Amino acid sequence: MTEFSEIHDNPFALHLAALAVLDDRGAVVGWNRRAQELLGYPDTAVIGRPAFEALVDPRDLPAARRAAASCRRAGGWFGALNLRHRDGRLVEMGLRAHALSRDGRVREWFLAGALAVDVLEWQRDRAVLDGLYRRCPIGLVVHGPDLRILRVNRAIERFSGVPAADFRGLPTGSFLLPDDARRAVDRVRQVIETGRPMLYSEQFVRLEQDPARERVAMVSSFPMADPSGRILGVAEMIEDITERHRAQRRLALLDQAGSRVGTTLDVAETARELAEVMVPHLADHASVDLLQQVTRGEELTQALAGPVVRVGACSVGAQQPGPPHPQGDPVEFGPDAPQARCLAEGRPVLEPVLPPDWSSREGRQGDHAPDLGAHSLIAVPVAARGLVLGVMTLWRSRRPDPFEADDLTLAQELASRAAVAIDNARRFTQQQQTAFTLQSSLLPRAVPDQSAVEVALRYLPASAAPGLGGDWFDVIPLSGARIALVVGDVVGRGIHAAATMGRLRTAVHTLASLDLEPDEVLSRLDDLVLLLAAEQEAAGERPVGEQVVGATCLYAVYDPVSGRCSVARAGHPPPVVTAPDGQAALLDLPAGPPLGLGGLPFEAREVELAEGSLLRLYTNGLIGERHIDADVGLTKLCAALSRPADPLERTCQAVVDSLVPARPSDDVALLIARTRVLPADDVASWRLPLEPASAARARALTSAKLSEWGLEHLAFTTELIASELVTNVYRYASGPATLRLIRERCLVCEVSDTSHTSPHLRRARTTDEGGRGLFLVAQMAERWGTRYSREGKTVWTEQSLAGMFT
Repeated sequence: MTEFSEIHDNPFALHLAALAVLDDRGAVVGWNRRAQELLGYPDTAVIGRPAFEALVDPRDLPAARRAAASCRRAGGWFGALNLRHRDGRLVEMGLRAHALSRDGRVREWFLAGALAVDVLEWQRDRAVLDGLYRRCPIGLVVHGPDLRILRVNRAIERFSGVPAADFRGLPTGSFLLPDDARRAVDRVRQVIETGRPMLYSEQFVRLEQDPARERVAMVSSFPMADPSGRILGVAEMIEDITERHRAQRRLALLDQAGSRVGTTLDVAETARELAEVMVPHLADHASVDLLQQVTRGEELTQALAGPVVRVGACSVGAQQPGPPHPQGDPVEFGPDAPQARCLAEGRPVLEPVLPPDWSSREGRQGDHAPDLGAHSLIAVPVAARGLVLGVMTLWRSRRPDPFEADDLTLAQELASRAAVAIDNARRFTQQQQTAFTLQSSLLPRAVPDQSAVEVALRYLPASAAPGLGGDWFDVIPLSGARIALVVGDVVGRGIHAAATMGRLRTAVHTLASLDLEPDEVLSRLDDLVLLLAAEQEAAGERPVGEQVVGATCLYAVYDPVSGRCSVARAGHPPPVVTAPDGQAALLDLPAGPPLGLGGLPFEAREVELAEGSLLRLYTNGLIGERHIDADVGLTKLCAALSRPADPLERTCQAVVDSLVPARPSDDVALLIARTRVLPADDVASWRLPLEPASAARARALTSAKLSEWGLEHLAFTTELIASELVTNVYRYASGPATLRLIRERCLVCEVSDTSHTSPHLRRARTTDEGGRGLFLVAQMAERWGTRYSREGKTVWTEQSLAGMFT
C-alpha cells in the first residue's frame, strides 16, 4: 500500500498535465509544453491537424473513435488510450475530455492527459484514502493545530457510537470522561510541540454516555506537515484492544497466582493467598469459605453443602472493611444464596447485576455480604479431583463494570489451582505414581534391530529406599554394523535423579549419532553434568548433604566386523567378560573420574572379543548391597557367568537370582551382550590409490561384489555412491582411500581416508561443474553420515537390501 509520505499529486493538475484543445471537428488548436515532453511533438507539428491523424496509430483508431463518440454523447470522457509518439512508439495515456461551449453550443474540447502509470498510482492513492476513512477497521482521527477535530473515519463512529459528522470542529477529547480526555489532549499537544510521533501508547477510553463500560485503545499519533515543515495537525490511528488488554490482565493474574498461591502446605494460608490475589485485580472484595472437614484435614467422601468456615478474606482500600465475618468463624448461607447453590450443585454462579434490595430478598444474605453497595457477584466452587472443598465469593462495588463470563472463567481457574494446593496430601501419592511412570518411560522398552550382539536386559527398582533412582542402560546401533552398549548411574534419588537420568540418556543418544570415540563421549557427558550442576545450584535445588549432580557411566562400542570392542568408563564398575571357554574376568580398564568432577581426562581401551563372548555391564546395585562385600559380589557375578553357551535370558535371570535380594536397597541395571562376528564373506574391503582412475575401479569392484552377493538390483545406486565418495577423496582429501562393503540387515558402503575434513551437503547451482556428489549420495541412501577416528574419517551409507524402487 502507498505510504502517506508517497502520495502522488493529481496528474491532471494544470501544472502537471499535458493539455490540448480540439475544435469541434477534432483538429488540434491548443498544445502545451508538457504535451510536447510526453509525445515529442512541438506545437507547430500538431496545431491545425486532426488529432486522429497526428496522434493516433491506425491500429488504435477504432478505440479512439469509440471514445470520441462517448465523449460527444456525455459531454466528457475519462479513460486510457494509446497515443503515437513522434518517434513512432506508443505511449499509454490517461485522458480527461470536457466540452467547452459558447452560447449553449459545443465549440471546442479541452483534453488533459498524463502517463497511464501515473494516473493509476494517483487512483490507488485516492483508493487508500477512501479505504482509511470508509472501510478501515482501525480508527483514524485528524486533529487541527488548534486541538480541534477535523475528521474521523467510520471505525471511530462504530467504536464510539457517535456519528462521524458530529465530531467535526469539536475539541480533542470530546465525548470522553475528563481524566481520559485530558490524557488525549496532552498526547496530541506533545506531538504538535515536538514534531515527533508517539507510537503504540495505551489509553483507557471511557465515554461520557457509557461510563460503566471500560475500554482500552492502542493509539499511534504522528504529525502532519507541509513540504516546508509547518505542522498542519496530528493524525491518530486508534485500535480497540479491550479484549486483548483484558486477556493480558487475566494472564498476568494467572501468573501472579501461580507464584503466590500454594507457597505452603497450610490450608488457611493458601485460602488467604487466593483472596489476596483476587483483590483488586478482579474484584473489590473476596472471601474463601471451606468446608469444616477440609479445615480439620479430614478425608472427604462426598460433596457436602455445609457448614463452611471463612478462612480467607480481602477488600480494597486500607479504610474499607471486609466481609463482616472474621476469618476462622463459621458461616451459614441461606438456601437461596448463590454460595449455597454453588456448594450444592458444584457449579459457578454469576450474578452480573444485583438489585438494590437483593440482600433483604435473599433472607440472611446480608449476614455474609459486604454492605458497601455491591452490584455484581460471582461464586465459584473450590473443587479438586471431583470433590467440592468450599466456595470463593467475589463482589464488585467500586468498579462500575459488572462481572462477565470471562471473569467467571478466570475465577474458576484460580479457584481450581488453589484447591489443588489445599488438597495436596492426595496429590503427593499421585506425584509419586507419575514419577515412577516417568522413570519407566525413560528406559528402553525393546532392543533395537541389529546384528552385532544378542542382548538381555534387566532393571529392578529399589523397594526399600525412598524416591526414584537414576540407573539406566541403552543399546544404540551405530554405523558400519557396530553397536554401542551403555550403562550409567546418577548420584542420589528422587525425581531430580530420574530427570537427570533422562537427560543424560538423551545426550548419549545424540553423541552416539555423531560416532564419537568412547572417551570423547564421556568427556562431552562430563561437560553436560557440570552444566546441570550449575543450573541446580543457581536455582537453589541442592539437596541437603548431597552432591548437586553426579553420575557414573560406562560406554562400549563393539564392531562385529573386526571383533574388537572399545570401552571407556567414568567412575563406573568395570565390565565382566566371559570367553567362549567359560573363563570370566573383569576387563582391565582405567577407572576414569565420575561425571561431574570436570577437568580430568578419560581413556578408552580396545580389546578383541571372540565370537560368542559375554560382555556384562551393570550398576553398583548388583554387587554393592550393604550386606555383601564388593569383591564377594564380583566373584559371585563371575561365577554366574561361567556358562556362555546357555540361553542369554536364562543367564541374565541366574545373575539376578544369585546376587539380587528379594527387596533390593538400590536400583539394579544389568545388560548382558553375546558377541557375534559377521562372516568374512559378508565383508569386502579394497585400498584404492589417490588417482582419477580410482572412481572407475570402485564401480567395477562394487558391481562384481554385488553380483557375487546376489544384490544386482542395488548395483546402480551402490556404484554411484562408491564412485562419488571415492571421487571426493581424490578431490578434497589426502592419502589412499579404503572402500568397504558390508552385507548384514542392510547394505553398508564405506569410504575412508586420512583427512579430517568434514563433507558438507549442498545444492549445486545449474552453472556449477561440481557439488552434486554428496547430494546424490544422500538421495540414494536411506541413511548416511561421517565418523572420525584418530587416523582420519569414514563416510558411510546404508541401503535397504530390498532396494529403493522395489
